[in-house]
Order: sequence, then C-alpha cells, then structure tokens
Amino acid sequence: MANNPIDRIELLQGTLDMLILRTLQFGPAHGHQIAKHIQRTTDDILQVEHGSLYPALHRLERKRWIAAKWESAGKDLKREFKYYRLTSRQETTGG
Repeated sequence: MANNPIDRIELLQGTLDMLILRTLQFGPAHGHQIAKHIQRTTDDILQVEHGSLYPALHRLERKRWIAAKWESAGKDLKREFKYYRLTSRQETTGG
C-alpha cells in the first residue's frame, strides 16, 4: 500500500477515475447520476462527495478521456445538466 501521502492521493484519485470511467461505459450521465451509480453498485459503501467528483470529472476532461455537453433536463426545459461521456480513441489522440 502507498505510504507516501502523495502516492496515497494518486491512488485514491486513480480509483475514483476508474469508477467514473466504468460508470460511463453504460452511457452518458450527469454528475449526480454518476455519484448515485457508484454508491448503488458498492452497496452504499462508497459515497462520492461533489468536492471529489467534480475535480475528478474535470481531470478526466483535461486528459480527454471524457467529454461533456450541457443538455436540457428532459421535460424541464428550463434546467440543464452537464452530461459526461467517454471519448473515442480519435478524440483522445486529437485525430
């Protein structure tokens, strides 16, 4: 296990990143849906707080592993959610 605090942070961030990417394999989702999916699939053991989730989503966007797009919230056209999705290999490499 990681003894160095920096290694521990990177391990935790990498774990959260992996959980987000696995969640997005099922299709685009907004932040709340991602957090709820992680919570549900871990039998409420993991509860991802917004203070951890959104920095992770932004980190994955910077790496170009995911992309985001604002969309209206279904029937409530006055409200929008930022939906995240996995990117293709071409988007990741800039090709």
